[in-house]
Amino acid sequence: MTRRAPSAALRSIASGVRLVGSSPLAAWCAFIVVHLVVGLLNLYGEGYPLGDVTSVYPFWVDQALVADYWVGVDGPWVYPIVAIVPMLAAHLTAPIAASIPALAPLSIGSGLYAGSWLGMILLLDLAAFGALTEWGRRRDRLAAAWWWTAFVLALGPIALGRIDSVTVPIAVVGALFIITRPVLAAVLLTIAAWIKVWPGALVMAMVVACRDRTRIALWAGATSIGIVALALSYGSGANVFSFVTQQTDRGLQVEAPISTIWMWRAAAGDGTLVYYDQDVLTWQVSGAGAAAASGWMTPLMLLVVTMVVLLGVVAVRRGASGLALLPPLSLAILSAMIALQKVGSPQFMTWLCVPVILGLVLHRQRLAPSFAVGAVLVILLAVLTQAIYPVNYGRVLGLDPIALTILTARNLLVFVVLGWAVMSTISVARWRATDVAVATDADDSALGHPTPTALESARPASESLLGRAP
Repeated sequence: MTRRAPSAALRSIASGVRLVGSSPLAAWCAFIVVHLVVGLLNLYGEGYPLGDVTSVYPFWVDQALVADYWVGVDGPWVYPIVAIVPMLAAHLTAPIAASIPALAPLSIGSGLYAGSWLGMILLLDLAAFGALTEWGRRRDRLAAAWWWTAFVLALGPIALGRIDSVTVPIAVVGALFIITRPVLAAVLLTIAAWIKVWPGALVMAMVVACRDRTRIALWAGATSIGIVALALSYGSGANVFSFVTQQTDRGLQVEAPISTIWMWRAAAGDGTLVYYDQDVLTWQVSGAGAAAASGWMTPLMLLVVTMVVLLGVVAVRRGASGLALLPPLSLAILSAMIALQKVGSPQFMTWLCVPVILGLVLHRQRLAPSFAVGAVLVILLAVLTQAIYPVNYGRVLGLDPIALTILTARNLLVFVVLGWAVMSTISVARWRATDVAVATDADDSALGHPTPTALESARPASESLLGRAP
């Protein structure tokens, strides 16, 4: 009897976990609570979580509204030109934030802008969460919804506190539209790429994987031309493309994987320095070979990304399903962009959540192989990133050995994610939908997983757009 009691208790706990996990209401509540907790950490936590949100974004907005100097139009800018839109939106909605009693203590200085920014990100994320779960109707997508919640909590304040946080929910919605409306997905992802470049990687993966690649490329190109034409009509000239040179001309940021070498050399006292660059407003490294490495990183990144894309092309020619190929190929491109970046900011980890969410959604619909390994690896990356920033960032800059060890582990794990994604891209051609076991137990049925008959009826519509190559 005493032996059976623990077993019964474990079964009861497992049953309770399954019940909560299959509840759309519980998923929504958890997502909101996590956002509120992480938002409070941004406002009142240790370190300098919001960073650019309070120190730089309001300055650019004030330049535009007060001095009539628009970054990206009247002068060069580090971001694509549409990035000014959410920054302006946070400023314009600040009076609404001021009317909320809980935000009253933030009404001094840039604090109110911070509250308005976090409120805007919450609303965007909630809209994307609603699209993901179809407002609670898609129980088969709850696994992806719970994973996204865990990812935000694991990554911490930086998940909400940068311009990248605006692009993530747009990219999530765009990625979900890939399944049924790829042209609309391409337009949304292109717009997001003109806020922060990384969603362009998803468009690139679509062009490789989709049968309707020509129309997708044309719509993505037309969207970009429209944005550029609008900027040119306001007199931007070449400034509309200045974000390209602004990024390529910078040095090695301390968090970048390549910078790990110079961080340890600085800790060893060989003359390598950690310094703050006033032009790009970030901490960088300088020392023997650092300038040369900085010059080579962008070409190397472009080369590796090109090789990854070619692997995707080969997979398509070998008969890979477009839907099955999209998540690993997108993850491989994005992780290559991070692994071989000379910037390496912690918010870059937010990019990786979109292909993981797409992979989990497609797997639960029996349209792609398991993405569980990638999901776990990306969560681990998020945990290690939060261990570096914001609370322990000062220790990283101070070359504390423990902090540097965590940073090194995080950077090595980026390459592990890249390797897994590349191998998954290569092997996806061998996968078939029938390779995935069809759920038969009552618990899976309650989660709304499709039956084999439903899967077969759904597959032709999706593969007509993203199917196997002829």
